[in-house]
Amino acid sequence: MRLFMHMIREVCEDTFWIGASDYRLVMFENSYRIPDGMAYNSYVILDEKTCLLDGVDDVVAARFRENLLHVLGGRALDYMIINHMEPDHAAQIPWLHDRFPEMKLVGTKKAFDLLRQFHHIDPEPFSIVVTEGATLELGKHILQFVTAPMVHWPEVMVSFDLATGALFSADAFGEFGALGGNLFADEVSWEAAWLFRARRYYTNIVGKYGANMQNLLKKAAQLPISLICPLHGHVWRHDLDLILDAYQKWSTYTPEEKTIVMYCGSIYGGTEQATEILAQQLSQRGVRNIHIYNVATADMATMVSEAFRASHLVFASSTHDLDMFSAIRDLIAELRLHALQKRHVALIENGSWAPRAAALMTEQFAKMKDIELLQPTVSVRSSVDEKTVEQLGLLADALARSLDETSIRMA
Repeated sequence: MRLFMHMIREVCEDTFWIGASDYRLVMFENSYRIPDGMAYNSYVILDEKTCLLDGVDDVVAARFRENLLHVLGGRALDYMIINHMEPDHAAQIPWLHDRFPEMKLVGTKKAFDLLRQFHHIDPEPFSIVVTEGATLELGKHILQFVTAPMVHWPEVMVSFDLATGALFSADAFGEFGALGGNLFADEVSWEAAWLFRARRYYTNIVGKYGANMQNLLKKAAQLPISLICPLHGHVWRHDLDLILDAYQKWSTYTPEEKTIVMYCGSIYGGTEQATEILAQQLSQRGVRNIHIYNVATADMATMVSEAFRASHLVFASSTHDLDMFSAIRDLIAELRLHALQKRHVALIENGSWAPRAAALMTEQFAKMKDIELLQPTVSVRSSVDEKTVEQLGLLADALARSLDETSIRMA
């Protein structure tokens, strides 16, 4: 006889978390390293009608199914809300449809288009298509639906429980990382340990769609939210301003800190030496919390996240085959893809006979919005000499002065 290990937690009145964490997956979406695993959240409301709000990825399907059947206690499942049709939340729909043939699916028209594509199911007989402001009555719990297209897929909506004030927020307000037993954000040192994971998640998953996230934040501001229930990461029941303020910054591309992050792509050490000299000169000018990343070995998702955090960025690139250092080129392309803007940028290049990296980096940053290139651009010929040190000193002056003059304001 199998021992069922039910992992269920009540999040508010009649509402239960039935998700699971996976500690074995190495890459989320085969793109982002997740050394701390990943949480997949799913919720059930038990009222006169029973309602599931999103599902989970196949990697945790067994635990989800056990949790769901246990919390239902023999009752049928009346509704499933599809806030987000991405497979890490919608993979269980075929099983749910077979297990509960009378279950109604609730989602946007686009959600059902994607359902047909992913699962080759015709949802017409059991679908309820909802639009902005529509409601679903479960008994004393009434769900109101708020559309959130391109946060970060086109079909996305969020669901608000008028009875409890719980916002089921799809991928908004999520985090990388398994939960480790603590479901609620107030059960962990969130700012110390988890802000990094939330920032890294937002910037890489949703970061490109800041304007769309702003639209959702404006809609959410009109709701009396008491609880935020995302599909990844912690549930928020206290201090909601912490996550809301962070999302306000990130979605307007407002830096969190007046600080400098440096990205270095060096082949034989000359570019690295110039970067370190600049960092030391900045420290001597009172700049604190400087961070240097070796772009060849650093995690791309973390470097993107750090660019959203810091107000000033330095890119130091060797010239390679008359191009940028490949990892620098890839990083700048990622920052463009994620629509990074409103940053102060300084450049260092190196080239033994035909330095080209700075000109090519300048071309790319010219295609981005509100990027200020600080002068001078420092050009190294093979290795650092006295002239290079002098130029690095001038650049350190410009960076320190710009930091002093920068005021971080919300858009």
